[in-house]
Amino acid sequence: MQLGGVLALVLASLLWGTTGTSASFLPANVSPLAVGASTMGIGGLLLFAATVRPAIRVLRDRAARRWVVLGAAGVFVYPLAFYAGMNLAGVAVGNVVALGSGPVFAAILEWVIERRALSRRWLVATLIAVAGIALLTIGKIPDAGAGPRDTLAGAGLALLAGLAYALYTYASSRAIHSAVPDVDGRPPASNGAMGAMFGIGAVLLLPVLLVTGGPLLQSWTSVGIAGYLAVGPMFVAYLLFGIGLRSIRSSSVTTITLLEPVVATVLAVVVVGERLAPVGWVGLACVLLGLGVLVTARRGPNIAQRL
Repeated sequence: MQLGGVLALVLASLLWGTTGTSASFLPANVSPLAVGASTMGIGGLLLFAATVRPAIRVLRDRAARRWVVLGAAGVFVYPLAFYAGMNLAGVAVGNVVALGSGPVFAAILEWVIERRALSRRWLVATLIAVAGIALLTIGKIPDAGAGPRDTLAGAGLALLAGLAYALYTYASSRAIHSAVPDVDGRPPASNGAMGAMFGIGAVLLLPVLLVTGGPLLQSWTSVGIAGYLAVGPMFVAYLLFGIGLRSIRSSSVTTITLLEPVVATVLAVVVVGERLAPVGWVGLACVLLGLGVLVTARRGPNIAQRL
């Protein structure tokens, strides 16, 4: 496993971990659908604009294009389900359920599509991390006025977001490595696949933004928060995400990015005021332990040779 790819995914996860806390400062009349559509809609357009040449090349490649289109469906669903789920279940639970389910869905996709067996180390790392996710969820003390139905509905939407996240992670990896290699034999730039996929996803999200996004313009504070979400956790983070996907399997990627719900939970407690019971903090430790087991694995064959 390449250290550079791991570091890129860690930095991306740190940026993603700020999304829930940042969104919590938006006015109550701003719909979570508007937040999701603006974050990945505007951010996706920026990503496409910054990678337009390699993105167009990927879109012209028949083998890569089918994966790009499939992944774009995940890009469309993810932000809408993620922010809606977080709005109902809370920042901590919404993040841990969405991202905690990602490795499971990624493993299922790899098994269904490729019949690929997963390593014992991946299994141990993911079981430890997912156990930590469960403890985090159990350890979340409900906020005043939040009923169990809200939490259940939010968790369901977060699971849908986890499936969408795994889908576009897997599709991104396949698009990167199924495209025609450069003249020197290397796979094309990962940013081209990411730009193409998120560009299509952005086009799909723009109608949602037009319908729901009016309240985002009510103050400069709202505009500033929306701008940060589009540029930081979306544009910059997904450039880093593409770097990680060049050398790391999608199932391992989704496990490494379990760092995001850890960051989100800490910020939710410290900044937003959400509360965790002691068992929740044990869950945080389990997630970090699972990450440690995974990233200390011996480096295996490059993903481009395996796909």
